[in-house]
Amino acid sequence: MRATNPISKVRDHSHTMTQPETPAHYTDLDAALETAWNILAEGAGNRRVPTHTPTLATIGTDGAPRMRTVVLRGFETASRQVRFHTDRRSGKINELRADPRAGLHVYDLQRKVQLQIDGRVHLHMDDPLANQAWQQTQPMSRIVYQVTQAPGTVIDSPLDVTHDIMPDTGFNDGGSENFLVATLQVETLEWLFLDARGHRRARFTRKGNAWPGTWLVP
Repeated sequence: MRATNPISKVRDHSHTMTQPETPAHYTDLDAALETAWNILAEGAGNRRVPTHTPTLATIGTDGAPRMRTVVLRGFETASRQVRFHTDRRSGKINELRADPRAGLHVYDLQRKVQLQIDGRVHLHMDDPLANQAWQQTQPMSRIVYQVTQAPGTVIDSPLDVTHDIMPDTGFNDGGSENFLVATLQVETLEWLFLDARGHRRARFTRKGNAWPGTWLVP
């Protein structure tokens, strides 16, 4: 009796599987760039998607890379700027003051698209943009800015974190003095689409209002 090759069975089965529809960005640079902008816009507007919390990379004061998760609070389609909020006492602010270059990593699980973004960060403190953002911040979100110690301060116990809040309600109007809005101007964007039929990768670089792109080996 002839033995059956299990690998052949797997291969034969794969040919009968329904292939997903080929997206336009598979062979179209303009469509790839449009997908990237849509991912950023969706991440800024929908807190339930993974792209709402990308990874920000900065250059540490010791020259080493530093990374942390941030919340994507906004994406300006005209200027191609992304926005996030943070405590002005945090270590990343010292890093960005020393060197405003930063990177942002975004992964869209549903689309299987990774974005690697490079740009420069501008810090907004006590200006119209920061003031407007603070006014739109919910009281619950303001608590993190009402901690009396700076982020990263060494403490003996997690119970040693203290807040400057009103004991009767748990909220107050303080915290704005620690609040900061950071905007990252996108300068270059690398787009990677993961697909069983063959990955696709491209790079786009800002030239004024234009975004010329080129295909890259994945």
